[in-house]
Amino acid sequence: QVQLVESGGGLVQPGGSLRLSCKASGPIATISNMGWYRQFPGKQRELVATISPSGTTSYVDSVKGRFTISRDNAKNTVSLQMNSLKPEDTSVYYCNAAIIQEHSSFAFNYWGQGTQVTVSS
Repeated sequence: QVQLVESGGGLVQPGGSLRLSCKASGPIATISNMGWYRQFPGKQRELVATISPSGTTSYVDSVKGRFTISRDNAKNTVSLQMNSLKPEDTSVYYCNAAIIQEHSSFAFNYWGQGTQVTVSS
């Protein structure tokens, strides 16, 4: 089946950088928008960044100028380069993709398992 597998989380000091990656695998026909979300304890998952198949990006205001989302359509991957990290970026990060499976006409939302990012000195 289709699955998203993330990698790249960890512990970093304030001002440091991390790169998250996510690869989609399985019987995939088409991937539409891909994105990264994060979820703080006790709160709903929030959108961090999205990228369209053509490369159009959008970001939540709090990460603009610090985070960069990118994708490789040939490899079915999406990445999030996070620079100038702040303690308030500490969260579990999830990748997301709207995917049409082979032999299907409908897109479904798929989620990665989540990866912890901790920004602390």
